[in-house]
Amino acid sequence: MLAPAALAGAAEVDLHCDIDSDYDLTLNQRSLILTRASGTPRALVMRQGRLFVDDEWVQLGAADRERISRFERDMRATMPLAQAIGAEAVDIAFAALGEVATGFSSDPRSTRATLDQARRELDARLSRSVSANRFDDEALGRGIGEAVRDVLPTLLGDIVGGALAAAFGGDTQRLRRLENLDARIEDAIQPRARALKVRAQDLCRRMRALDRIDDDLEYRHQGRKLDLLEARVVERPATPHREDTPRAGTDSPEPRPR
Repeated sequence: MLAPAALAGAAEVDLHCDIDSDYDLTLNQRSLILTRASGTPRALVMRQGRLFVDDEWVQLGAADRERISRFERDMRATMPLAQAIGAEAVDIAFAALGEVATGFSSDPRSTRATLDQARRELDARLSRSVSANRFDDEALGRGIGEAVRDVLPTLLGDIVGGALAAAFGGDTQRLRRLENLDARIEDAIQPRARALKVRAQDLCRRMRALDRIDDDLEYRHQGRKLDLLEARVVERPATPHREDTPRAGTDSPEPRPR
């Protein structure tokens, strides 16, 4: 459903929120709709505490009616945040690519035009797959993959060409900029990346709360839990910043019974 979101953590570890679902999600004025290409059930509809599974409205107890109502309400409140985070992450990525293209391409104007075109195409794909009312992870992943596939060969070719031209032409200033590339990119995007982590942390809290509602449902379909989504935080060794001294981290998921 959602790609892993990086979260702000302690100095020793980075916290990552892994959110996964087999379902694509659509919201309209009346209902929350979950569908998938295979598996049972294939489709669910939540509407003001009622639950439709595949081909019928099912009978729910009072506690489950409240859970279904809360799941729909909280998902409606969460989707705009997921949309905003996705758009900001893409914008940060293209800002980093633009930083590279501006300083090191053999033809910065042409490379910038290629990036701008790729960004417009990716924005169009995002608008079709991710919005405040819809999330289609397959379409999102395909769109990002196609955008990267289209733009990277041109970008890398221009950077390599620019570096070779600088080396053979004795352009020491450009070569020095190349040596400091990582630092320049970090300086350009780090403030936005930190702000994005805070928003991603909020999204993770919301998705874990939705996961708990899902886990608490008493309803069973063909004897099995619905298992609409899974959200968990995992710890990974932190990537030190330039001023940091590397420290040992852990790489074990947060204990979480399912």
